[in-house]
Amino acid sequence: MNFILTLLAAIFVLGPLIALHEWGHYIVARLCGVKVLTYSIGFGPKLAGWTSKRSGIDYRVSALPLGGYVKMLDEREGEVAEHEQHLAFNRQHPLKKIAIVAAGPIMNFIIAIALFWVLFMTPSEQLATTIGKVLPDTPAAMAQLPEGEKIVAIDGHEVQTWENINYRLASRMGETDNVSVTLQSQVAEAASAQRTTYQAPVTNFMQGQAQGKDALTSFGTLPWQPTIEPIIGDLTADGAASLQGMQVGDEITAIDDTPINDWISATRIIRDSPEVLLTFTVLRDGEPLQLQIMPQGKKDNLGNRYGQIGAMVAQTDIVIPDAYKNTVVYGPGESLVKSFEKTEQLAVMTVSSMGKMLSGMIGLDNLSGPITIAKVAKQSFDISWEMVLSTAALISLSLAVLNLLPIPILDGGHIVYYTIELIRGKPLPEGVQIAGLNIGLLLLVGFMVLAIGNDISRLF
Repeated sequence: MNFILTLLAAIFVLGPLIALHEWGHYIVARLCGVKVLTYSIGFGPKLAGWTSKRSGIDYRVSALPLGGYVKMLDEREGEVAEHEQHLAFNRQHPLKKIAIVAAGPIMNFIIAIALFWVLFMTPSEQLATTIGKVLPDTPAAMAQLPEGEKIVAIDGHEVQTWENINYRLASRMGETDNVSVTLQSQVAEAASAQRTTYQAPVTNFMQGQAQGKDALTSFGTLPWQPTIEPIIGDLTADGAASLQGMQVGDEITAIDDTPINDWISATRIIRDSPEVLLTFTVLRDGEPLQLQIMPQGKKDNLGNRYGQIGAMVAQTDIVIPDAYKNTVVYGPGESLVKSFEKTEQLAVMTVSSMGKMLSGMIGLDNLSGPITIAKVAKQSFDISWEMVLSTAALISLSLAVLNLLPIPILDGGHIVYYTIELIRGKPLPEGVQIAGLNIGLLLLVGFMVLAIGNDISRLF
């Protein structure tokens, strides 16, 4: 059942993105006077559709939903009647060809901007960017960032939310350098309040032992977190905690040699210790007791391992102090500006990450394929409609960037061909084009095999 729901979530998120991508090609082709033969959502055998009596276009939904195509009249793909040759794609001016090919990725950029715009216009109460905790032995600790002060900029870029901070830090993945962090004293909220800039050294950031951790944890700056008593409220019957004798009502006071004062500290150690035998000291009926528990190794959607013992905290009411609250409200105009800024930031970060993978700065195991995308889509439905829109925006942006890569067979590769044609005044020799397309196909297949291999490895 979970597989079916995951598949449906992927189709629901990816289907419209692919359909609109192809619609971009389709509408610009028609505007440029090119005859469109087929508009298909999906590949493979036709499942349903109709043929327009007016235009003769075959609109269809095909069996394989994770893709689509627009087939245009083209003399390279078959004989074209003389009276229709002016409608063939290959007969068009190079600028028209570029416009038609670029329309798909541009549509994906527009979708991402539109979805981010909706999200920015949605009022939300978030945690203020005030540092709640600095983790030991992290770049933030080495820079001596003080708890209780507000992060206002990363590397000179203003940040208003923890999401902003996370993205700015994540863009430094794999780097060895200093991260500039600007803090504002909480004594005053005015713009004139004292600001101090710290330099936090990172080495192979988010790689090695930190691989799999989020950017905030790797850097060592966490938002405010509630103090929750580390008292066991419930246990799963087949969890490691229950099997090793832990009981409801036990209070965790230490894990190995580390004192535990709150639940979040305990869960952090557990998550970072998959398949590692830990010594839990608990209070039971006022008496200390030691238990040997090995957290079970699990994997998240990206294949990162984490530990789990099957213990839940006792229910408690959480009240966020006013000093750590931040209500974010943007008007339509400001939201649109921010949606453009976010799209640009994420596009640059995506391209930069690809470059880092190719250079070896970060591992190729960071590459994700359709299985991971499907799991993330399913997870977004489990959280909220805002998360669904955010996931769709990120995927749409990724599709745009991927398709613009200058690899033959992708839209970006075709744009390169037609740009050369524009400069030369004639197309590249057919043999050169075919050779490039074959190389591009091999590269694309190789990346897909690697991505799917990464997806499969994350399942086990």
